[in-house]
Amino acid sequence: MRTAYLLGLFTGISAYDQRVEDPKLAPAARRNLKLEILLVMALSLGQSAVYSLVSFADKATRGPLGGQTTAMNTAKNTREYFDLAYQLLEIGFALVPVLLALYLMKRSTGTTARMIGFDLRRPGRDSLAGLGLFLAMGIGTLGVYAAGRALGITTALSTANLGDYWWSIPVLLLSAARHAVVEEVIMLGVLFTYGRKLGAGAWKIIIISAAIRGSYHLYQGIGPMIGNMIMGIVFGWVYHRFGRVMPLVIAHFLLDAFGFVGFLLLGPAIGIGA
Repeated sequence: MRTAYLLGLFTGISAYDQRVEDPKLAPAARRNLKLEILLVMALSLGQSAVYSLVSFADKATRGPLGGQTTAMNTAKNTREYFDLAYQLLEIGFALVPVLLALYLMKRSTGTTARMIGFDLRRPGRDSLAGLGLFLAMGIGTLGVYAAGRALGITTALSTANLGDYWWSIPVLLLSAARHAVVEEVIMLGVLFTYGRKLGAGAWKIIIISAAIRGSYHLYQGIGPMIGNMIMGIVFGWVYHRFGRVMPLVIAHFLLDAFGFVGFLLLGPAIGIGA
């Protein structure tokens, strides 16, 4: 694998391209792969995209987006420990489509979680790469959000609304981890694997993945949709180039953790979301 990585640096061929073949598929096998990816998407981020589109239509027909607020990580019960139970259940069940996707991917394509780089073999390098992506994308994300707010095409974001409990920050961090794993494993590792098996080119998969990523953020406004599409293109290219999803999971986790916990700790003081 190290030889393939070094070869990729000099030839421009990604580790992903060297590892994944594009065999001739029988029509029945092709139909099965398409059905599996559609079902996974319908249970996870595709479902989120549909709800996001409806939510955006609702907000757009109510009044200017700039005058509205989108609340995230909201309380689910007025009693503290029932709220905690609901929060943990939601996070846990949200990860089930990831397990299903990984199971189907291995069964139908022979590709394992380790083969898409969703593992802990390289904690140091993955963490450094993830941190670098977080810093680069974090600056861009803040810029796109500020521009969207100034143009009135982005709602104010209130990203932490759990109440003042001892477990609020741990739950917010778990929520950030959940979003990172669901989005990056499915939108990159799984979608790329199925796309390549179906004969799609890398850039076609990158654009489709980025468009879906943008669509399920549309409920926040046009600015976050555009910003997440750009992030999807960058993340998609990085995954295509190096073939490991874990640095992207780490980067996504850091972005959401900073957004959620930072809002909880600093938001009221500096006016974030106002």
